[in-house]
Amino acid sequence: MNVIDTGMGFERLVRMLQGKHSNYDTDIFQPIIKEEERITGLKYGLVDELTSKQVDKLNDELTSKQVDKLNDEANNSSTRQLVNSSTEIDVAMRVCADHLRAVAFSIADGQLPSNAKAGYVIRRILRRAVRYAYTFLGQREAFLYKLLPVLVEEMGDAFPELKAQQQLIGRVMKEEEDSFLRTLERGINLLNGAMDELKAHQLTVLDGASAFRLFDTYGFPLDLTELICRENGLTVNVEEFNVEMQKQKDRARNAAAVENSDWVELAEGEQQFVGYDYTEYTCHILRYRQVTQKKNTFYELVLDYTPFYGEMGGEVGDRGVLVNELDTVEVIDTKRENNQSVHIVKQLPKDPTAEFMACVDIDARRAIESNHTCTHLIDAALREVLGTHVEQKGSLVTAEGLRFDFSHFEKVTPEQLREVEHIVNEKIRENIPLEEFRDCPIEEAKEMGAIALFGEKYGDKVRVVKFGDSVEFCGGCHAKATGQLGMVRITSESSIAAGVRRIEAITGKEVEAMCDMMQDFMTNLRSLLNNAPDLISTVRKAIAENKELQSQVDEFRAMKAKELKQKLVENAKEVNGVKVVSGIMPLNAQNVKDVVFQLRNQFPENLLVAIGCAENGKPTITVSLSDDIVAEGKNAGQIVREAAKLIQGGGGGQPHFATAGGKDADGLLAAINKVIELAL
Repeated sequence: MNVIDTGMGFERLVRMLQGKHSNYDTDIFQPIIKEEERITGLKYGLVDELTSKQVDKLNDELTSKQVDKLNDEANNSSTRQLVNSSTEIDVAMRVCADHLRAVAFSIADGQLPSNAKAGYVIRRILRRAVRYAYTFLGQREAFLYKLLPVLVEEMGDAFPELKAQQQLIGRVMKEEEDSFLRTLERGINLLNGAMDELKAHQLTVLDGASAFRLFDTYGFPLDLTELICRENGLTVNVEEFNVEMQKQKDRARNAAAVENSDWVELAEGEQQFVGYDYTEYTCHILRYRQVTQKKNTFYELVLDYTPFYGEMGGEVGDRGVLVNELDTVEVIDTKRENNQSVHIVKQLPKDPTAEFMACVDIDARRAIESNHTCTHLIDAALREVLGTHVEQKGSLVTAEGLRFDFSHFEKVTPEQLREVEHIVNEKIRENIPLEEFRDCPIEEAKEMGAIALFGEKYGDKVRVVKFGDSVEFCGGCHAKATGQLGMVRITSESSIAAGVRRIEAITGKEVEAMCDMMQDFMTNLRSLLNNAPDLISTVRKAIAENKELQSQVDEFRAMKAKELKQKLVENAKEVNGVKVVSGIMPLNAQNVKDVVFQLRNQFPENLLVAIGCAENGKPTITVSLSDDIVAEGKNAGQIVREAAKLIQGGGGGQPHFATAGGKDADGLLAAINKVIELAL
C-alpha cells in the first residue's frame, strides 16, 4: 500500500470544502470562538470586516470592552491601533481554541499535565494558552475549561472518550489554569520590567538568568518567555539559560554526592533473594565496598542468600543484623542496585569470609508488610469511591505508616475518605488471604485484571499479588492475610501537584497508639472543662466568650491609642518646618501602625512620624514620611534599616512607610532619635 503524506489534515480539508480562508473560520473552530466571544465580550474577526466605509461606524460595531480597551490607548481613534488590538484578540482566540483541543484530547487519551516528558508538553501548551487569554482577552480567572462543553458538544459523538472523560478533563484543566494564574501576573510583571530595562539601554537580548528565574520560580516554560520577548522585538539568551539549568542539576547532584571505592570480591556467585519465604537465612558475603557520603563512612555488602528486601517500588528496605559466634553487625538499611539487595552497615565484620545468619527485624518487617498491603486495599477502595480514573502516582511504605499518591482533580471530601476507610477496614475484618503468583507470564497477569503502575517497565514474567478483588503487579512484601493489618486510619489528604492527591495512613499498632493519644486528649479536655457533658457546645461557648472579650480589649486599645496619639500630637516638635511626632507607646505593633496611618491622614504635609513599642519584650519601630519629604529624596525604608541597628534588628519598607523589629528594647529611644536625625 502506497501512502503519500500531503499535509492535508482534517482541518485543512474542511477549510477547502467550506471555501474558507482560514481553518479557524470553519465550523470546527467557530463554535469555540463564538463561546470565547460570549465569555469575554470581545469580537473576533474585526480586521476582516474593516472597509473604508465601516471605519466611521466602528464605535457602533465594537463591544463595550473593546471600546474601553481602545480608549485606554493613545490615539484611540486611529485605525492602526484598532487593527493591532483586533489582531491580538483574533490570535489569542485562535490559540485558545486550538490549544483547548490539543489538551482536551491528550487528557482524554490518558496523558496528564506534569513536569516531565510528554506531560510537560501538555503543560506548556496549556500555559501558553492561559497567557494569551490573560494578556489579550483580559481573563484573570481560569478560562479554557469553560470552553470544554462546546468542544464536547461538537466532537463528543465522533470521539466518545471526550464525552466520557468530560468531567475529569475539566477538573484537570481548571486545576492547571488556577495553578499557573497564581504566579502568572508576578512573572509577567518581572518580565515586563526586564524588557523595559533592555529597551531603555537599547539592548535586544534577555539574559538567561532572568529567563531561568521565570522558569524556576514562576513556572514560565522557556518557549513562553521566548514568545513574549519576540512579541516585543527581543530574543532570549538560550545558552545562558541552559547554563543556569545545568548549574541547578549540578547543585542537586553535588548535594547527594557519594564516593565509592572498588568492590572487594570475596567469592563468586549471584545473589538469591529468599525474603518472601524467610526472615532468617544462612549466608556468606560475596563482595563489599567502602562508601563515603557527607564525611560519613559506611560499607555496602552483597550476600549470596538474603532475606533482606532492598528498597524498591516505594517500600523501604529492611533492617536487622548479620550474626555469628564472633560478631553481630547491624544492617541499618537495604538498597536495590543492579537487581540485587545491597546491605548498608556501619562497620565491617571482623571476618568478612565467615558464615552469618542474616536476621531481618521482624517487627519492622511485619509493619511494612501491613502498610504495603494497605496501599493495595486503599487503591481499590479509591477506585470504587472516586471512579476508575484513579491511578497510582507513587507511594511510600515504612514501618511507621504509608502514603499513597493518586490521580484526582479535587479535594477528596471527608465523607469520601470515611467511605474509603470503611471499605478497607471491612476487607481487614474479612481476613482475606494473600494469593501470590510468582513468575507469572505478563499476558496471563493482564488477563487476571492485574493493575500495573503507569510508566513502569515489566519483563515477560511478573509477580502478581491478590487480595480478593485487589489484583496488582507487585514485587514487595505483604501480609499473609488482611487481618494482620488490624485496622487502618487515614490521617491526612492533601494536594501535592496539579491533579495529584496524597493520602497518608497508619495501621496496626500505630492506630492503637493514636487511639490512646486521642483518649488521653479527651480525658484532659474534659478535665479542663470541668467534665462538661457536651464538650463541643462548651468549647464553642468558650470561643464565643473569648471573641467577645477580645473585641472589648480591641475597643479599649483603640481608645487608649486615641488618647496616646493626642498626647503625641500635643508634644510634637517642629524642626525645619517639619512636624515631628515621636515617642514610645504602650501598645502592640498593629495599634502603632494604625496610629501612624491616622497621623499621616491628619497631617498630609511636612510630617515625620517615628513611634516605637515593645511587645513581649520585642521592640518595633514604625516610621512614616509625608510625600513632600519623600520627594526631597528621603526614604523611610532606608532610614529605618539604619536605625534598627540600635535595637539589634533590621527592617525596611516603602519610601513613605517602613517598620523595623529587633531584640534590644533598651535601644528604642536611641533608634527613634536616629530616625529623626537621618530624616531631617
